[in-house]
Amino acid sequence: MKGRMATLQLCFCVLALKVAIGEACASEQFRQTGECCSMCAAGTGLVSSCGREDTKCQPCQDGVSFSDSEGLSPCRLCARCPAAIPELARCTTTQDTQCDCGEHFFLRRAVNGTSGLCAFCSLCGPGSGAARPCSPLGDTVCERCKPGTYSKEKSDMKPCVPCSRCSEDEVELRPCQPDSDTLCMVKDLNILSRPSGSDGPRWPTLTDETDNRSSPAPGSGSPRLTPQEQGGSNNILIYVSVLAAVVLGLLLYVAYKCWKSCQQKQALVKARVAELNNAGEGEKLHSDSGVFLDSHSLQDGQPSKGSKRDSKQDTRLYVNLPPQRQEEVERVLAEGGSRSWRQLAATLGYEQDRVDVFGRGQDPIHTLLTDWAQQEGSTLGLLCSALTRIERPDIITVLTAPTQGVSVV
Repeated sequence: MKGRMATLQLCFCVLALKVAIGEACASEQFRQTGECCSMCAAGTGLVSSCGREDTKCQPCQDGVSFSDSEGLSPCRLCARCPAAIPELARCTTTQDTQCDCGEHFFLRRAVNGTSGLCAFCSLCGPGSGAARPCSPLGDTVCERCKPGTYSKEKSDMKPCVPCSRCSEDEVELRPCQPDSDTLCMVKDLNILSRPSGSDGPRWPTLTDETDNRSSPAPGSGSPRLTPQEQGGSNNILIYVSVLAAVVLGLLLYVAYKCWKSCQQKQALVKARVAELNNAGEGEKLHSDSGVFLDSHSLQDGQPSKGSKRDSKQDTRLYVNLPPQRQEEVERVLAEGGSRSWRQLAATLGYEQDRVDVFGRGQDPIHTLLTDWAQQEGSTLGLLCSALTRIERPDIITVLTAPTQGVSVV
């Protein structure tokens, strides 16, 4: 009986010891003797977990495996950059390979492998900030804004910022929220007061409270001024004037944006008309001299060394490609299956819900490219850059292939 009691007391002592030092034990794991298990430092990986003996770790191999933080996991194999993506920094024992995927892109590694794909960075929504910005080291890590901070926009780089504080001559109308800053108002705006002598109740204002504190006692000989005599009506006029100026500024901005949009549409129409005129001249040459000139070939063939031109710097619009060339691009892209065109849509900046809408149609690839071609700046250079990121050089070859401009009948 005494032996059992001694055993129970020993167990309780060990349990109390674990609870007492639990917060100080970084690994939160204990050996059979009750001692805290050690963690593997950055640059080393787990070989065997602790039990009777302490944790065993071994150094990672430079250029082969790495461990970027302290923990109880083995070394991870270094990643390999996708084809045509340059390497910014080689893999070390404490840091994975860094690939130049471009701005707002990061290397998404395969779950169980060393290969990866350049993917679009995640965005932190309103009320959340980037605890770790998106970079070649990995995707964005978002966190909810803590009290006293806020974030009101979507971003993959900006963290939560401190809330503003109302000054002494302002009153707080709404406290700071995770997705909006503090809302303040100047104290001496008498927007809730009514002129004396008017019908209806008079709402007290902050100015009245200040006047009550500073007003002289009755019989002192100094008359008390009314809010209207202190210029309250002038403050209202100033407030209304500022509001009218803001509304006028918004109207002018909307008018400018509409004018800019009309200018762009007119330029697109002129380019289309010029293209049709070139097509008519090609048909005329065919009927008169027996030589056929393809208008699209003439347009594509203006640079005499087009085959050597850098595809990423190609400023031609995709919408101006000949229809047969666009059909060939869609056919080659379709050979990669649904995953291929969905990767292209994500690389071009489409949200997942928009991609799913395209996927429910009869020809999602044609719908995707047609929708993207209507956007501003939809050049062949931008499309080639996106195709490079998803490793589709075969489609780039189709886009940049020279067109037969002259054929003898």
